[in-house]
Amino acid sequence: MALKVGLVGLKGIGQNHANSYSTDPLAQLVAVCDVIKSRADELAAKHNVKAYYKLTDMLDAHPELDIVDVSTGGSENGSWHFEPTMIALNAGKHVLVEKPISNDINEAREMVKLAAEKDLYLGCNLNHYFTDVARDAKQLMADGKIGEQVYCLQRMGFIGGEAGYNPGGGPNFDGFPYAHLKAFLAHPFGLMRHFCGDITHLQAFMDKPSYRRHANDLMVSIASIHVRFENGAIGYMFSQRGDATMGLGGWWSIEVGGTKGTFCIENCVEKLTYYPTPAPGEKLGLGEQPKPIVTDTGLKDFNITFGARIHAYLEDVTNNVPKHKLRASGRDALATLEYTFAAIESYEQGGILVRPHALPSLNRHPRDF
Repeated sequence: MALKVGLVGLKGIGQNHANSYSTDPLAQLVAVCDVIKSRADELAAKHNVKAYYKLTDMLDAHPELDIVDVSTGGSENGSWHFEPTMIALNAGKHVLVEKPISNDINEAREMVKLAAEKDLYLGCNLNHYFTDVARDAKQLMADGKIGEQVYCLQRMGFIGGEAGYNPGGGPNFDGFPYAHLKAFLAHPFGLMRHFCGDITHLQAFMDKPSYRRHANDLMVSIASIHVRFENGAIGYMFSQRGDATMGLGGWWSIEVGGTKGTFCIENCVEKLTYYPTPAPGEKLGLGEQPKPIVTDTGLKDFNITFGARIHAYLEDVTNNVPKHKLRASGRDALATLEYTFAAIESYEQGGILVRPHALPSLNRHPRDF
């Protein structure tokens, strides 16, 4: 039976979510909600569902809802996530919330805590690892083709430069120095943790180009972050917000190397390359490498990740998976925000080494054993 979904927050991403639910056999979009009446009415008419302008009204009218999707935005793209998520959880509904889980670390901790107390599924739209190439990379790891992890390199940032700079950044970003970090680092940190596990140590250096300073732009737009993983591997993440044009993979690439091989994903959905280590007795000259295995999907549209991620959440809820096995859970999203706040702390204190705040223990139910 399809899960009944109510959606709150109907701007661009919310509309993308609505389209995903409307075409997914595991979901039935029942109602949509937005404080802007015309926006709610328009999307409701498009999908032939009920429109509401207040979340509590939608919940009162539809006690049958299984899931509330929170696709609101707010300052730093996350300040309006806390209230609707807490209202929905307290109403006994499972929640899928957009990233970042919040722009406030204490709010994020409360959200994860309440979901655990209510024994509800709290998922977050960390959609970058719900791709064919990410799945295939995970399979390489499972098949032992990476071996013991040695390093992880993640680069992510909008293509740009000085010539295309527009001051301000919009109401969600203008005047918020850490808006880029809070809104954007959930994805690269999420990928690094997805492939390599928890981060235990972190050191960050950050800056902005001179043209931003001359425009009195407060945004800290360039981040260079060095990390150590719990498994002993080391990693590096570079992020920028349209200040430069990058090479490999364009706006997005991740490379994970180990004692038996290395993989690199480019452009999030487009290409996976596997580089095996040399075979026993194989001699390679400087600059040579074993022949790589390339999987080019031909895909370039990042937006396909939304439907894939939403379907995975619907699968997990439908199958009643143990809460600690929910893919891209609220706890996973909290981890990315803990790392982001640790990076900000490191930057503010001149690049000191910081240990991120400990995550809550996995709340495993006796039925899961």
